[in-house]
Amino acid sequence: MITQKTKYALKSLMVLADEKTGDGAALRIEEIAERSGAPKRFLEHILLDLKRAGLIGSRRGRKGGYELIKDPRRVSLAEILRLIDGPMAPLPCLSRRAYQRCDDCTDEVSCRVRAVFGGFYSAYILMIESLTLADLMEDSRPLERFALPGFAAGE
Repeated sequence: MITQKTKYALKSLMVLADEKTGDGAALRIEEIAERSGAPKRFLEHILLDLKRAGLIGSRRGRKGGYELIKDPRRVSLAEILRLIDGPMAPLPCLSRRAYQRCDDCTDEVSCRVRAVFGGFYSAYILMIESLTLADLMEDSRPLERFALPGFAAGE
């Protein structure tokens, strides 16, 4: 499950991407907060994280604010999830970027828990790594192409 912080980050990036396709003006934090529904105080921290990661930039002055500096087709949803929430793997021994051996594990090769969750995680990571901010912008239901038969959102 993604956190509320990640949802605010995604919504803020969509607001900035919308502006990038328009007149390209930088947006003040108050405007981003209003359009995204994110609380301003919370958004300040999120925008700083996104800026440090090189996804957005800021301008000072009267026409200052934040702007998306990366092409939405080059902003991976997985990159945003990792940036805001940290590793995505359900077990530390499955993480590619933050691998840690499980404290209670004596043999990863024969671990049944790792095997089951590893299969699920492989499918999930392939899907999420293929999605970008542009997908989020273009399609109100970008995950339908990955939907499993008989599965409905919210179940």
